[in-house]
Parts: sequence; structure tokens; C-alpha cells
Amino acid sequence: MPLELEQSRKILTELAIPIICAPMAGGPSTPQLAAAVSNAGGLGFVAAGYLSPESTAALLDQTRKLTVHPFGLNIFVPSPDPVDHAAVAAYRERLLPAAEAAGVALPEAGSEDPAHPDDDFFDQKVSVAIDREVPLVSFTFGLPPAEAVTKLQNAGIAVLASVASPAAVEAAAQLGVDAVVVQGADAGGHRATLSNHEKPDNLPLADLVIAATEATSLPIIAAGGISRGSQIAELLALGATAVQLGTAFLRANEAGTRPAHREALTDPRFVETAVTSAFSGRPARGLRNAFIDAHTAHAPNEYPQLHWLTTPLRKAAAERGDVEAVNLWAGVGYRETQTGPASVILSALWESAVAARAEHERS
Repeated sequence: MPLELEQSRKILTELAIPIICAPMAGGPSTPQLAAAVSNAGGLGFVAAGYLSPESTAALLDQTRKLTVHPFGLNIFVPSPDPVDHAAVAAYRERLLPAAEAAGVALPEAGSEDPAHPDDDFFDQKVSVAIDREVPLVSFTFGLPPAEAVTKLQNAGIAVLASVASPAAVEAAAQLGVDAVVVQGADAGGHRATLSNHEKPDNLPLADLVIAATEATSLPIIAAGGISRGSQIAELLALGATAVQLGTAFLRANEAGTRPAHREALTDPRFVETAVTSAFSGRPARGLRNAFIDAHTAHAPNEYPQLHWLTTPLRKAAAERGDVEAVNLWAGVGYRETQTGPASVILSALWESAVAARAEHERS
């Protein structure tokens, strides 16, 4: 049955529980996690980043078998920035000793693997979303081209843009998207900046939500460092339509988070998070480890080139359980993550938010 755009738009405003499980590319997001959150009254997302169009379609098919409720798809926007191949080559030279020690080969700087094109199969994934009739598609790493927005909306699909500054909220609204995900500085994983070289805005999430609601009447989804019910209640009171959490679900039973990553979230040796471009070439927040300390100052902001350059190192580190040499994406509230079914985690967060709201109304 063809999608109706107005019905797709209403999904965000009619959630039984206004909590979205953030798309987390690279493994944590699974069909089981997306379906579990949607089945429990929230909204799950499938992450298409780094995947082929065929793999993306397969994940959507798997998710649909697990839920009759709506869920979304997240797609990376290709970087418009010219690549500094010399900087990538210099960084590769810096990583060669680590590669030799790990017994892995690094891809040559300037080469593009047909299996992993720099545009991450953008156009094909938009077509997959339409073919599979996904009601919601979110974009990150930039604003999607206007023609992609129109194509999706003509197919009845609501479009969400992820941004990290008040100026970007206005740009997204002018583009004609259906909702805006505003991501604060405390977020785990990659920042939703619009280009590789945009300096991340450190505006607190609450202030960003206020600015966003003043800039547009579109639904605003608050994201970034949310780990408590009290935060959820505050952000909804400030005008957010819903909140989006990723780190909170990293230890859920249904998440595809690597065992070493799960354990690191409660490992006392990790006492803080840090923002780095060392793993991927884009600013991202993760548990501060030896790789971040050794390479952050030398990493150029060249995504996706650095992502694919460091992939062999990160894969080898994950296989040997070396948490000092792999990206451990996490927001600042990582210590509050819980294990168990995603539905239980979702319900506990919402019950805490409701209680916090009631307490505020009594005071």
C-alpha cells in the first residue's frame, strides 16, 4: 500500500513513547533493536551507513518481519569537501607501525574501493528506501540534496535532517524537510555537522532545542548525551517533539555492540569521553583510549578516507579485544547504560521521565 506523506509525518507526533533509538552504524543498530523499540511504543531506526544497497534492503526486510509498527532508515550524506590526499597519505604513514604490529595492510591513500565508494551508495539507498516503503528517512553528515528530499516526499516518506547548530536548523527548514534532529555536544559517535570541516558547536542541548523551536515550527527531535528521565522531561517541556538516544541502547540485548565495547562502558579504566577525528576523519565522541591520545592531534578531517584507512586496524583490535585501539563511541552518560531487553530500557527511561515531569509540576 503506497505511503501517504501526512501519515508518515504524524508518526513522530503520535508516538506512544516519544523516544527514538538513534541509528548507530557499524554494528550496534540491528533489525532486532529497531523492531524492539518500535514494538514497545518508541521508534526504531535501521542504520544504512557503510552498507551496500543490497545489505540495506535485507536489513529493512528483516526488520519488517519483526514488527508491524513504523521504523526509519538513516542514510549518510556524501561529503562535498575536496579531499586533501596529501594529508591522508601523511596520516597513513603515521599508522604504518601500528599496522605492521597488528599484521594488517592499510589501503593506499587516494584509492577508492568500489565496494565502499565515497558517496556510500547515496542515490541507491534513497531508491531502496522508496522501494521498501520506509515511512521515515533521516540524513546525517550533511543536508541531503533538494531533489532527494522531493523524491522521498513524493513517495510518501517523511524526511528528517540531523544538525548540530541553530544556523543548520534554519538551513534544514528552508530545504523543506519534515522534521529536524538537533544534536547537542554531549552526543556519542559522530557529530551531525554539515561538513567535514565545520567546527562542532558546543551549545548545550537545551539551548539548542530552544533555538530550534524559535527558528522553525517543524517537529524537533532532541539528541545528544541524554541518559536520564529528567533530561527527557526537560527537553520535551522545552518544545521537543521527541528525544533520540543511542548510547542508552548500546548494552541492550538486541544491540549488535561488540563485546569489548559493551564491557568498556562499565570498565573503570575509562573515566571520560573525548572528541576525535582519529578513527574516521569526522569529529566523534568516544571513550578516551590510547589510540585517541596518540593520534587525535595528527588526524586530518577527511571522511570517509580515514574511516576506510583505519578499518583494518580497528577490525584487528576488535578481534583481539584490544579496547585501547578501537573506537568506543559513547555519549557523556555512558556510565548509566543498562543491560536487558530494549523494551525494558525504553520503558524505564519513559517511566523516569513521567515521574520527573510529575515532580516538576508538584514543585
